[in-house]
Amino acid sequence: MSALVILYSGLLWQSSCKKKNNNNGTPEDVWNIETQGIPKFSEHYLELDKISKISRFRSSAGHDYSDFTEQCRSMKHYFFPKDTINWSNIQIFSPISGTVTRFEQEWAGFKIEIQSDQYPAFRMMLFHVATIREFFIGDKLTQGQLLGYHIGFETWSDISVFVNDPTRQGRLVSYVETLTDEAFSDYWLRGATARSDFIISKSLRDLNPLQCSGDAFLPGDTLDVWVQLK
Repeated sequence: MSALVILYSGLLWQSSCKKKNNNNGTPEDVWNIETQGIPKFSEHYLELDKISKISRFRSSAGHDYSDFTEQCRSMKHYFFPKDTINWSNIQIFSPISGTVTRFEQEWAGFKIEIQSDQYPAFRMMLFHVATIREFFIGDKLTQGQLLGYHIGFETWSDISVFVNDPTRQGRLVSYVETLTDEAFSDYWLRGATARSDFIISKSLRDLNPLQCSGDAFLPGDTLDVWVQLK
């Protein structure tokens, strides 16, 4: 794998309190989640049977990852692998059919951003992937296509979903909310009762705010961070 870093040609995906996620879509690629809701179109991006727990949307897991409408909260999901397996053997798949819009080397593995063919306003970012090959902006991916493997014991696997919205600033939404009903049934079999199990609402988070020092969360979160899978 080449160490070449390929930067997205539009506004960069950002992930901290100081640098927020920005919109970069064309008008026809806009989706109003307030009036249109969140479509269910994605599948599993990894082998769920190898995961022990999942962080809740807006939790204090990891680091601050928020958009222009919110701050100091993790608006993505971390997937914590089971201790009994080799984390680097977890396969990573494309959760949607779409186009690669960003491919960039991280401190551990690569991150891949994919724009949905079905809902072009939605882009999904997969982090810490040991890819099976180098990907390029414009590459077409099919849902379920093997992209590589989780990087290993260095870190958890994580995924975020960004939506181009009418504000032209963009919104982050929960990946779990985009899962098809069939895909979510696998979470139900692991003990989940509803998609909301994996989400801290904005109102509840606002009532129980986190404190940040740069991108880092300070101790003191009063809400549950993880959902344990059976």
